[in-house]
Amino acid sequence: MIRGVLYIDPGTGSMLFSIIIGIAGVVVFALRLLIIKLGFLLHGGSGGKSSGKMPICIFSEGKRYWTYFRPICDEFEKRKIEVHYLTASEDDPVFAADYVFVKPRFIGEGNRALAKMNILNADIVLATTPGLNVYQWKRSKTVSWYVHIPHMAADIDSYRMFGLVYYDAVLLSGQHQADRIRKLEKLRGTAEKELVFAGIPYMDKMKERLDQSGVRKQPNKEPVVLLAPTWGKSGILSVYGDSIIEYLLRTPYKIIIRPHPQSFVSEKELMDHLMEKFPETDRLSWNRDADNFDVLNEADILISEFSGVLFDFSLVYDKPVIYTEPENFDSSPYDNAWLDEELWSFSVLPRIGRKLTRENLESIGALIEDCLNDTNSANDAQERDRVRQETWCNIGHGAEKVVDYIEKKHQELTKEDKSVDKMNEKEGKDKENGT
Repeated sequence: MIRGVLYIDPGTGSMLFSIIIGIAGVVVFALRLLIIKLGFLLHGGSGGKSSGKMPICIFSEGKRYWTYFRPICDEFEKRKIEVHYLTASEDDPVFAADYVFVKPRFIGEGNRALAKMNILNADIVLATTPGLNVYQWKRSKTVSWYVHIPHMAADIDSYRMFGLVYYDAVLLSGQHQADRIRKLEKLRGTAEKELVFAGIPYMDKMKERLDQSGVRKQPNKEPVVLLAPTWGKSGILSVYGDSIIEYLLRTPYKIIIRPHPQSFVSEKELMDHLMEKFPETDRLSWNRDADNFDVLNEADILISEFSGVLFDFSLVYDKPVIYTEPENFDSSPYDNAWLDEELWSFSVLPRIGRKLTRENLESIGALIEDCLNDTNSANDAQERDRVRQETWCNIGHGAEKVVDYIEKKHQELTKEDKSVDKMNEKEGKDKENGT
């Protein structure tokens, strides 16, 4: 009799077991979030309006973004403005910088970092990370203003869908970016963001280093070709595989291959295969330097896709480029899918470079030679200058413009807070006095 009462059929038992596991998972997740929140509160990262609110924060997904943030940090330090630099890399180069007013802090990697950002207590957050409030990174209820700055001189609509919708402001470098943001806002019926023409601080820094190095690197007697592919299915190494390296090695040029850092993570099998098949020789080298300044300066010509490095090389170093377009490009996951126009990069690259296709891959040597010895090089230089004017405003002053905006916005936000506090204080006194 007792056995009959206690018996549970296998199906019901499995269901109950799943429910118990699910409840336990929710409890564990909630406890972990509480621990993170309490820890961040104790360190001044979050909490009530009166406790530990950070004035200005920079969020870096990792150490490779230091190049983009460093000029901005230098400007904040120069002006003696307190900034909290929150990074997801424990070995971020910011920790080696001798700053007083820029205060770096490691907040964990991956989702752990995002969990802390989700409960951050700050006036302003500056970040290059798209997808705010779309993916794991949510707007914190105790952050007043989110500012986005792109990390390349290219398309603002090449982010994943709704990449910038939930930012309050975007720092731009060209009118084409502003036009597309406004078109997307109108199509979607979303609120207009503050758009600020700031410039491109990291390219300013690169140009400054180049100018300070004395004379610009002169063409090599034996030309150097830099192959700098991005990662993913549209990357040159994924599309052309072994063949592009084989054809490059048939040319009389020195070859440097600099894969995207993510390739060694997401395409490890491909990279292992290529590096084993094509080991370093006196004519071929693999470059994995954290800083790309020297390798870009050494190269005479760059081969890449429609990525930011093409614009770095062409517009900063004023050298020729060869580009590839992704085969069967699908814009559906990107903001560009909303617009009845091609990406700005696609329209600009033919003006500053030559196109590599499957049809002319075998004659890549002749294509490189034409680029290096083109009698119309003066026209190419003029076209590069026109593109600079389109997409690189405030050359040499980008970091100043960024800090100008953030400093002014912070003053506006804190002034509003003080006005609200005074109003609340007055209402409280009126109640006490019965008025």
